[in-house]
Amino acid sequence: MKLSARTVAVAAVLATAACTPQTSGDSSSDKDEKTGTLRVWLFQEVNNDPKAQLVDSVLAEFEKAHEDTEVTVEYIPVETRAQRIKAAFNDPKSAPDLIEYGNTDTAGYVQDGGLADLTEEFTAWDEADDTDPTARQSVTVDGKVYGAPYFVGVRALYYRTDVFDELGLDVPRTQAELISTAKKIRAAEPGMYGIAVGGAYTYGAMPFIWAHGGELAAGKGGSYASVIDSADSRKGIEAYTSLFGDDNCPAAKCAGMTGNDTVTAFAAGQAGMAIAGDFSHAAVEAGKVRGKYAVVPLPGVEAGSIAPAFAGGNNLGVLKSTSHRTLAVDLMKRLASKETQEELFDAMGFLPTFSDVRRQVAAKEAFVKPFVETLSADTKFVPASPAWAQIDSSQVLPTMFQEIVSGKKSVADASADAAKKMNAAFGSVG
Repeated sequence: MKLSARTVAVAAVLATAACTPQTSGDSSSDKDEKTGTLRVWLFQEVNNDPKAQLVDSVLAEFEKAHEDTEVTVEYIPVETRAQRIKAAFNDPKSAPDLIEYGNTDTAGYVQDGGLADLTEEFTAWDEADDTDPTARQSVTVDGKVYGAPYFVGVRALYYRTDVFDELGLDVPRTQAELISTAKKIRAAEPGMYGIAVGGAYTYGAMPFIWAHGGELAAGKGGSYASVIDSADSRKGIEAYTSLFGDDNCPAAKCAGMTGNDTVTAFAAGQAGMAIAGDFSHAAVEAGKVRGKYAVVPLPGVEAGSIAPAFAGGNNLGVLKSTSHRTLAVDLMKRLASKETQEELFDAMGFLPTFSDVRRQVAAKEAFVKPFVETLSADTKFVPASPAWAQIDSSQVLPTMFQEIVSGKKSVADASADAAKKMNAAFGSVG
């Protein structure tokens, strides 16, 4: 199936975050037009075609149900979402009506005044009762609902079964074994990364920090202080950054790699292992390693333990500035419905946010098991503070990792500087 003309590829992104205007939070629209054009921004995936095809089918049904209405979709890079979306909050004329956004962004976007309060519509939605409580919490701020959960996601360890068999390697049971195994692969196959890692891959690094007892920040209720420079956090940082070097993933190539880059490398047969999500399954299946890999939970420090994974996922939200609120909410529900989420799982491997649908897909697909096991273990989340969007968009943690792997700063100095930046962000939101 070819992509329809409504699908718009992203040709460029904003140059710098510094160009982004400050949001004012007063862009609410008093219009609710029932015809016209809806603009939608969704995230660009590593292998985006299956997602785009499914979205197109949903939009076709939506347009059929609403005469004189059409939808345009733009797929935007995840890494630059903060700049584009915050700018959209201040420019209603060019802003989308409906967006996909990361669950870490909820509190910040609400504080910016960009998302519409959809508590009434979400509560009245009959399918909402089966939403996983954690997923529902990801769209909730101060008791109000600002969207619909789109999918949940956790990361696990993908590894090349053919490479492991050829080299006589056992699947790592601890993070120490993971590191040593990666270096054995690199030594035996110099043209391959033992494990693909990225200096800009924050969510791949977090399990190392958490597994060693570290945390990003301490506090609650919006009041946080960074502990990224604590002794336990530094142990995890040291473990992760030890994977950057000529004996595994050369810093010159890997320091700037993102999560998508590591998935691309693994799918292309350029790595023996990678930390990737259930949502990466389609991209890996479309690559050269199809039929030659398996997935297990990422090991923790102790044998048999599972490293705490980031409880990730994306949501769909309606912008406060939309002049098509009713239409935008209807489209949001269609894209986030049980039927669409099950189809999204089949197309991309994204885990549904509905508990009953997740049970159904887990029963029919074996590859879901390690991700469900990881979800059932000890997942963690980023600080529930509006400051996180600022910390994330200003690349505080990637900068820390890159300073370490490049040799510019020690773990102690780089983590101390990161803690100062995080605390400045926490302080700026009260």
